[in-house]
Amino acid sequence: MSVKDIEELLAKQKLVEGMVHGQRTPRQEMVERVVHRQHLTEVGQLIERMSAEEIGAVLEGRPLEDARMIWAQIPERRQNDVLWEVSDELREQLASGMEPGFADSRMSAYERVDGRLREVAITVRQNLAGTRPIWIDLIHASKPERNYVGRYFGLLLPDPGEATDLEVSSRFQMAENGDLRLHSNFLLDRDGDSRSVPVVFILHDGVLFTLRNEELPVFRLQRRRALTQPGYVSDGHALLLDLYGADVEYSADALEGIYAKLDSVGRTVLGEAMSDADAATILASITEEENRNGRIRGNILDTQRALSFLMRGRALPAAHGDVARQILRDIDSLNSHTAFLFDKINFLMDATIGFININQNKRVTQLTVFGAVVMPLNIIAGIGGMSEYSALTEHLPMPIAYGLLVLGMGLLGWITYQAVLRIQSDGRSRRCKAKSLAAEPASELRNGR
Repeated sequence: MSVKDIEELLAKQKLVEGMVHGQRTPRQEMVERVVHRQHLTEVGQLIERMSAEEIGAVLEGRPLEDARMIWAQIPERRQNDVLWEVSDELREQLASGMEPGFADSRMSAYERVDGRLREVAITVRQNLAGTRPIWIDLIHASKPERNYVGRYFGLLLPDPGEATDLEVSSRFQMAENGDLRLHSNFLLDRDGDSRSVPVVFILHDGVLFTLRNEELPVFRLQRRRALTQPGYVSDGHALLLDLYGADVEYSADALEGIYAKLDSVGRTVLGEAMSDADAATILASITEEENRNGRIRGNILDTQRALSFLMRGRALPAAHGDVARQILRDIDSLNSHTAFLFDKINFLMDATIGFININQNKRVTQLTVFGAVVMPLNIIAGIGGMSEYSALTEHLPMPIAYGLLVLGMGLLGWITYQAVLRIQSDGRSRRCKAKSLAAEPASELRNGR
């Protein structure tokens, strides 16, 4: 939908209304009202399909009378977005000076005062006037809000969600005017929810702009530090590195959580017995921790690539080079931890599957014992049903003959069962003896022999 479409519609409506007004009919006034309402409905339907930028362009390009008519057809839920797109003079005439507000977003500007950052909450446009920030933080900002802030500072602010659609090689850029644009993923690790949240960093004229659609613990931590610790932040480059460094710290905390969870799982896996239900629960926990570990590894890899880009492109002042190199060393240490966790996860997975196999073998052994006991009984039962057996026992009454047969079957089953138990007992004794022989050298070493 374009601005030209609504301009053509308004021109056609004026032509139709002029023709109706020029006719003399008995119900002239009523016809004109019906035609006018129909035209207003058409304008409203067209506006519903237009973006806030297009509506603002239409309002700016039409006479005041037309602009007021169009403004009256804009739904109240969209008026705030449209007000961001019109001039202050037109806003005064259309909305009686109503200021556009930040609806569902949170925007803050941070100024450096006496070595500390001072937060200026941006709720209306006038809050930006007179500020000299080094950090502008936007959370869940709409497109009109981003456009206004971008025009105020002379740059274009993208949607953080669009960062995931970029090629990986295009997420880190340095413009010809020296602006830095970084699209990074920051870890959000909560109970049962581990994922990456895209964040856009733009460093323009010494001001760091951060855009994201969710609040992140890393940013809360940095705000608290910068607001309370004097000299913590010196400029936008230092703040950018501090945010990346805090993300690495947050990833390290998440890895400690995985260590604790796997330690608890390991004590259960290495216990004496484990049911199939316990094994299924453990497998689910191991799978979840493997996913978290992979997410953390991908997150620190993204941070490593961003810092490597800053170092290679000489985008950092010399004073911040040591900080970037220290963060890269921390990332290298975390990479070894994630590799160890992958090995530990694989070990616990194999051990759990081994317990499942042992439980299955126990059930198979029970079935084997049952089959070994029942097989000779089936043979005797088959013999008892033969005609030759009836001929041999014809001089005996049937209850006695079949009673002796049942007694013989029971005796043979008991003997077979005891024999199987004896075989199993001998096998366990040999295994216990082998374990004790294997443990003797270790005990001798402990006793200093």
